[in-house]
Amino acid sequence: MFDAMQSHELLREVYDRANVKQIAADLGLSLSLIYKWAEPSNDMGSGTTNPLDRVVALIRSTGDSQIVQWICQEAGGFFIRNPKGLWPHPLLLVPATNLIVQDFADLLAVIAKAANDNHISRPEAAAIRTRWEELKSATEGFVRCCEAGNFTSMKPAESPPADKR
Repeated sequence: MFDAMQSHELLREVYDRANVKQIAADLGLSLSLIYKWAEPSNDMGSGTTNPLDRVVALIRSTGDSQIVQWICQEAGGFFIRNPKGLWPHPLLLVPATNLIVQDFADLLAVIAKAANDNHISRPEAAAIRTRWEELKSATEGFVRCCEAGNFTSMKPAESPPADKR
């Protein structure tokens, strides 16, 4: 994995590629304030809390990811939530691959069922979106396992004991 960049560092990089005077004019703010956002806002720095840090604080306060989804949509993209853990139980590479393929097949089944009447209703579209978001998250977990190279040390999940009746 990698260490997350601090918001002021990101803004500094963005400013290197952008016209900072134009940013200030577009936002109706002073050039000095725009530059202060690219400085650390702790005791050691002279910066001020920047909009990125404020958005993060708002998300943490509300616990609502719709804010992030909206920002991503405004930027022409979409938000993919990282999986809570790498996997709910330990998997080897082949079973993990099969799980992703099955998740994709499940998505296709939801799509096929919804499209059966040549019309996708709002509830059907919502079900497709939900399943798609789950698949993206699961696939991200799989990719992270691949990047970590941790499949060789993982054990297959044990089957639950059979009921004794």
